[in-house]
Amino acid sequence: MENLLLTTKGVCDLYLHGTIESTTAEVHCAFKEALNKSLDIQNKIYNLMAEKGWYKTETVEQTKIDTVKQKFTAQ
Repeated sequence: MENLLLTTKGVCDLYLHGTIESTTAEVHCAFKEALNKSLDIQNKIYNLMAEKGWYKTETVEQTKIDTVKQKFTAQ
């Protein structure tokens, strides 16, 4: 599943760049539709992995988030 997720993320990256770099409205639309479908697939894979405990996330304290926000807001 991890390989499938990584491959799908790579496909999303390619479609994103295709969308950004497209020179006509038709090509832009085709890449954008493919990107949206790929993002949906990526989300389903992620949700399945998270549901099974295969994709661990870490909860961060709000104070740490606020500290990082302040650091980058000040710059």
